[in-house]
Amino acid sequence: MMIGDRFRAATLFFLCTSIFYSGCGVMSNSRGWGQDATLSPGWDRVGQAALHAATAPETWGPAVGALAFQVGHADRNVVEWASKSTPVYGSQRNAANRSDDLLGAAGMIWAASALAAPGNDTAEEWIMNKTRGFAVETGTGGLMWGAVEYLKSATERTRPDGSDRESFPSGHSSGAALFTTLTSKNLEAYGWSDSAMIASRLGLGTLTAATAWARVEANQHYPSDVLAGIALGHFFGAFFTDAFLGMDNPRNTLVVFEPSRKGAVAMMRFNY
Repeated sequence: MMIGDRFRAATLFFLCTSIFYSGCGVMSNSRGWGQDATLSPGWDRVGQAALHAATAPETWGPAVGALAFQVGHADRNVVEWASKSTPVYGSQRNAANRSDDLLGAAGMIWAASALAAPGNDTAEEWIMNKTRGFAVETGTGGLMWGAVEYLKSATERTRPDGSDRESFPSGHSSGAALFTTLTSKNLEAYGWSDSAMIASRLGLGTLTAATAWARVEANQHYPSDVLAGIALGHFFGAFFTDAFLGMDNPRNTLVVFEPSRKGAVAMMRFNY
């Protein structure tokens, strides 16, 4: 069995196991996952969700990194070295195949996280809540892919391998970041400990990074392409779930700007 087949088999096993144990119970606020999904969250919630998503390190960090790679020939130098030496995946072909495997795994893990989230104890409410939750998150994916295609057409950046497909931003990286962000948001409904949440987010972040780097080694994207994709995917995932899924996270960090007579004061607000 090839490595990619083993990887897909392990992910499928995780998905089936999660589905088997899914659906029972409610979250700590006595609500089911997806129960409070709404199309009219109010402008205050939308504004806070947008600010929180934009100021998250997972959004602005990769965005700043993408800009930094525009200095000199950093973008070109890194992709030339990575695609020739292929230090992680061994060959450009392996890197391209693994990027597909990793993206597919991220998608299945997201689906498992949504199905396994506490939906409710009755079958009817479980179905309704899951339908609402999946509608928000799949709709988020549709909007993000639309944004990716728009940016590709607007920038018309040639890929490093010279193919006629647009390079900026990376769709694989955007998709992986979106899936892992949605998964991380869904895991907040599980009531896990802080250490478990940190470990899960590190694992999800590694999955995103591995997908993005595979695209560079495959000579399909520049580092700035994949970094921009990660920033875009995280922003969409964080913004739409915070604004429309209706799952309040009391541990969110909010950046607050308050005007004063001498200018403005920036504060970080941590809610517990």
